[in-house]
Amino acid sequence: MKLFDVYPLYDVVPVSARGLMVTDSQGKEYMDLYGGHAVISIGHSHPHYVSRIKEQLEKIGFYSNSVINPLQEQLAEKLGRMSGCENYSLFLCNSGAEANENALKLASFHTGKSRVIAFKNGFHGRTSAAVAATDNEKINAPINKQQKVSFLALNDAETLKAELEKGDVCAVILEAIQGVGGLDQPSTEFYRQLRALCTEMGVVLIADEVQSGYGRSGKFFAFQHHEVSPDIISLAKGMGNGFPVGGVLIHNKFQASYGLLGTTFGGNHLACAAALSVLEVIESENLISNAGEMGQYFREKAKSLSGLRKIKGKGLMLGLEFDFDVADLRKRLIFNQQIFTGGSKDRHVLRILPPLNIEKTHIDHFLSALKKEL
Repeated sequence: MKLFDVYPLYDVVPVSARGLMVTDSQGKEYMDLYGGHAVISIGHSHPHYVSRIKEQLEKIGFYSNSVINPLQEQLAEKLGRMSGCENYSLFLCNSGAEANENALKLASFHTGKSRVIAFKNGFHGRTSAAVAATDNEKINAPINKQQKVSFLALNDAETLKAELEKGDVCAVILEAIQGVGGLDQPSTEFYRQLRALCTEMGVVLIADEVQSGYGRSGKFFAFQHHEVSPDIISLAKGMGNGFPVGGVLIHNKFQASYGLLGTTFGGNHLACAAALSVLEVIESENLISNAGEMGQYFREKAKSLSGLRKIKGKGLMLGLEFDFDVADLRKRLIFNQQIFTGGSKDRHVLRILPPLNIEKTHIDHFLSALKKEL
């Protein structure tokens, strides 16, 4: 049997990794400044992470959500305290797409409506309603297009208000920093207007923090830069440092009931152990403040790059926008300089999503290598 060929692959075979470094089957070392789409938040194979998962696996790896799992309660308490979201409840799932599916479903249950407002160049996942709310025709099949979704331009408050006034919208979903789309952001003024309009119209505001959450922006959640409070927050990627885990934070004004949401694997014992270890490392190593500091250092050092139009994003969710297509540059960084970076829907943007424990020496090395290739 062959693999279903849906991924264009670089000819690299990683076999081990530690911190920011990945070693391939030929013994070559690569510096990872992409973290598998912002998944690696505390570094590859962090000792505390490995120890936590090993210890849990020796006890119990999985049982269903039909029994009490104290690790879920521990995770909810720690996540609420560290994020400042104690007035939310946690629903655990397996991925960012699943988190957004459940967020949208809950919004529709809550309002009794079905139309969703999303934003151009946004990305919310590849499953049913999540992909329908993703602005990419190539990954939307006819079955997905049955969903009622309107795509608006970021920061266009006038059009947003007009759409909400039609009275059929259940939710507005947006990323505080667009990931796949190319690091564009809503302005603080727009995000606050959005919050006020959703409150006024009885529409659920969903903050997609799947990529921008967990300290990556220099705050626990990127929406916190704008001092707003969403109704629902979706999260995943950096939550498990590579272990599949996602979550939905649901404001306490929503009423839970048995059977409203559900999952087989979500919140299993191993996933909770992984997620707890990530929070413990983020807290003990002060990685959120490091993300802010290293992001600022990166910006200062990158200003003089040849062909650079602008530096986008916040913290360690960064995009370098050049005046040329960066696809070939990414290849040369991998094969000439042994450095992983990311691309985006905007082919001029090179994405930088390193582990949150990156140091100045790593940034200096990357920029030196990048200058050589430029």
